[in-house]
Amino acid sequence: MNFAMYRELLAVQPIRRLLLIGMVARIPHSAAGVLLTLHIVLTLGQGYAAAGAAAAVMTIGIAVGAPWRGRRVDTVGLRRALIPSVVSEAVIWSVVPHVSYEVLLPLVFVGGLLTLPIFSVVRQSLGVLASGEQRRTAFALDAISTELVFMIGPAAGALVATAGQSVLGLTIVGIATSVSGLFLMWFNPPTRSAESGRESDAVFGASQQDAAEAAVVAAAPAHLQEAAAEFVPLAAAEDRRLAPAGLRRRVIHNFSWFTTAVAAVFAVAGGAGMVLSGTDVGIVAALETGGHQGEIGLVFFFWCAASVIGGLLYGAMHRPISPILLLLGMSALTIPMSFAQDTWTLSILSLLPGLLCAPVLSAASEKVAELVDERRRGEAMGWYGSALTGGVAFGAPLAGVFIDGVGPTTGFLAVGAGGVLLCLVGLALQQRRRRRLASA
Repeated sequence: MNFAMYRELLAVQPIRRLLLIGMVARIPHSAAGVLLTLHIVLTLGQGYAAAGAAAAVMTIGIAVGAPWRGRRVDTVGLRRALIPSVVSEAVIWSVVPHVSYEVLLPLVFVGGLLTLPIFSVVRQSLGVLASGEQRRTAFALDAISTELVFMIGPAAGALVATAGQSVLGLTIVGIATSVSGLFLMWFNPPTRSAESGRESDAVFGASQQDAAEAAVVAAAPAHLQEAAAEFVPLAAAEDRRLAPAGLRRRVIHNFSWFTTAVAAVFAVAGGAGMVLSGTDVGIVAALETGGHQGEIGLVFFFWCAASVIGGLLYGAMHRPISPILLLLGMSALTIPMSFAQDTWTLSILSLLPGLLCAPVLSAASEKVAELVDERRRGEAMGWYGSALTGGVAFGAPLAGVFIDGVGPTTGFLAVGAGGVLLCLVGLALQQRRRRRLASA
């Protein structure tokens, strides 16, 4: 391990500034979930089921909008792509606290659809600003900063909402996120290698966009050409009888970056989201059932602190570790949390899976940056975010079903076993593909 890489990386001003802006920009939305939930329950007088439905609607909006937002960054440039988000964040989250529940639902969907794509933009730009081992360290730092954000944001949101200021809190979320978007537009980090050191939007024009679209595959770097030879794009498997030839060619061209290797990374992202959200629900359920809800923050502190340490260690490593192996370890180590007897044993048992949280997300982001050409990386990072969000949306109810039907600690068993099964299937498919290629 080489911890000096952190010092070398943070000495690069664009990277340091990008990580700082990314961290600050994520805090408002990390508090938004708690604020929205408590606003619906405490201010609007609805139940937690209604609050969960609103959260699900917003999550669906984010998952649907992320690929489109990422593609806009690829095609029109960062500044123009962020304008709808900057406007909608300020308007929608200033209106949401003042409307009824029935009007709130479509508003939060649109808010999710047009949310500031800070996660995908930061990852996409880090893939340009850093290379080689530095890229692993950069993604590890991004994962660590995300953990720190989720140690700060939800707690702050809960304090504001329980103080009866949820209306003010949601308004601040929108304004703060919009201002963060303006700072990101001012900084304008590069999303392609050719943009480093000059204005990003200068390379985007209608004719240049068309030319770039046509040259995606031909101009791919060597490692992508090798990947294309090894992996058949999934889009090419579409039934040729179902679409005209022109439409079929366009679909295949638009998704030429979506290989089986990329699909495997997206599956890992979905699995990670499932395990993390299920663990989140499991911790709350285990402590609330035992009457220790006031100690929830202690367990989350241990869990998130372990993730920060794991991210620091992974970012200093000289060799990458397969994301699917990291997810397998995190999933398997989540299962013993179901045997916790009190707050302290739950906190200690959360350390081992926590150590692998940031490394899983860092390794998956690094793999997407490695496999997908820069011209389509924004869209790919958007789909990566959608896969992660989809896993989060699936993991919480999966854990909830087991918690309600069997017991408060079985949520850990459900999502841990689900993650292990997903990884074992993925590893079996990888082994089968290697044998098929070897015999070809």
